[in-house]
Amino acid sequence: MRIRYKLALLFTLIVAGLLTLFSYVIYEDSSRHRDEIFLGRLENKARTTARYLIDVKEITNELLKIIDQNSLTSLDSELVLVFDPRNKLVYSSVDDRPFKYSRNLIAEVRKEKIVEYTEGVYDQIGLAFPSKIDSSKGEYVVLASAYDRFGKYKLRNLRHTLIICWVVGVGLTVLASGWLSAYFLRPVITINEKIQLITAQNLKERLSEGNGKDEIAQLASNFNQMLNRLDMSFEQQKSFVSHASHELRTPLTAMKTDIQSGLEETTLSAEEYRDILRDLFQDTQRLIGLTNGLLQLARPLDKVLKRNTLSIVDLLLDIQSHMGSAQKPNTIRFDPAIFEMKLPDVQVTGDESLLKTLLTNLMDNACKYSDGLPVYISIERKQSDCYVHVTDQGIGIAPKDQERIFGAFFRGNNAIRYTGYGIGLAVSQRIAEWHDGSISVQSELHKGSTFTLRLPLA
Repeated sequence: MRIRYKLALLFTLIVAGLLTLFSYVIYEDSSRHRDEIFLGRLENKARTTARYLIDVKEITNELLKIIDQNSLTSLDSELVLVFDPRNKLVYSSVDDRPFKYSRNLIAEVRKEKIVEYTEGVYDQIGLAFPSKIDSSKGEYVVLASAYDRFGKYKLRNLRHTLIICWVVGVGLTVLASGWLSAYFLRPVITINEKIQLITAQNLKERLSEGNGKDEIAQLASNFNQMLNRLDMSFEQQKSFVSHASHELRTPLTAMKTDIQSGLEETTLSAEEYRDILRDLFQDTQRLIGLTNGLLQLARPLDKVLKRNTLSIVDLLLDIQSHMGSAQKPNTIRFDPAIFEMKLPDVQVTGDESLLKTLLTNLMDNACKYSDGLPVYISIERKQSDCYVHVTDQGIGIAPKDQERIFGAFFRGNNAIRYTGYGIGLAVSQRIAEWHDGSISVQSELHKGSTFTLRLPLA
C-alpha cells in the first residue's frame, strides 16, 4: 500500500475513533441527564399522590384520580399505585392499565427506600413513604411509572443527528485526508521522478529544495549533498585513473625503449648491455614504487586498521633508525623536550604500520626537499590531542599549491626536479583521517615548510 493511502486510512481511523468517542460521551451524558430529570419528576409525582392519599383524609380515591388526571404536572401514560403496610393495593391512578409488580419488588422498595428501574418503554420508581399522621401504622409503598415521550424523542433525534454527523465527518475526512496526503507528498513524487532521470552520465543534475525549511526540503538537500559527494568521487576516480595511467606509462615506455635498443642493436658491448640493464632496473624500481603507492592509495584502510596503544616517540625513533642509511647523518633532529615528556602525553591509539607509513612520508619529504639541511621534529600536547611538527628548511610550497598538495598525483612546479609521484601526502592524509586526525601545513616559498600531524591521545 502506498504511503498516500496509508496516511489517508490512518487519519480517517483516528478521526472516526474520535467522533465515535465524542458521540458516545454526548449521547450517554444526554441520556443520563434525561433520566435524572424525568425520574425526578416521577418521584415528585409519586410523593405528591401518596401524601394526598395518606395524610389528607378529606381526599378520597375517586377525588385523587380526578386530581391526577387533570393535574398540569401529569406525565404521559402515568400510573401510580399505593400499597399499605400490609402490601394491600389501596390506590391505583388508572384502572384500565395493567401494571406488573411483585411482592419481591415491594419488599425491595421497603428495604432500599427508593428503587429506580425500567420496564419496556416505561420508567418506573418505587418509594417507601411513612405516614406523617400515624407513623405507627408502618410505611406505605408507592410505585409509579410513566412514558417520557418528549425525552425519548429528543434522545432518538440526538442519536440520528450524531450518526449523520459521524457519517458526514468520516466521509469528509476520507476526501480531505486523501487530498492532503496527495498535496504534501507531491514533492516526494517529484523527487522520485527526478531521481529516475539521474544516472552516472548526468550526475550534475540536482533536486529542487523547495522552501528549504521543511523535512522534504531537507531530504532533497541531503540527497543533493550525496550527489555532490558521488560526483566528486567519480571525478576523483577519473583523475586517479588518468594520472595513474600517465605515471605508469612513463616507466613502461622507458623500459620498452631500452628493450628495443638491446634487441635491435647487434654491436653493443657488454658494458653497454649493463647500462641497459641498469636503466631497466631503475625503471622497474620506479614502477614498483609507483605501484606500491597506488595500492596504498586505493586499498580500503578501514578494513585493515588494527588499533593498539602506541608511543609517538618510539615510532619516530624507529623510523629515524631505518632512514639513517638513506639520509645524511644528523639530518633529523628531535626537540630535546620530547624525551622529557611523560608516556601518557605521547601515546595514541592506532595501527602501527599505517602510522609508520604516515610519519615516514612526512619525514622523508622533509629530508628530500631540504637538500641535506636539518629537519626538526617536535611534539606538543593540547587538551586531548597530540601534535607532531615536522619542520624543514627546503624549497617551500607556493600559497596557491598548499590546498592541493594532499590530492593524489599533485606536485608543485618547484618540486618537479625531485623524484616522486605525488602520492605520499594523499596516502598520509587518508591514514590521518582514519585515525580521527588531520594534517595541516604552513609554508613559505624558499624558506621551508612545517607539516603538523594531529592525533587523538589514547
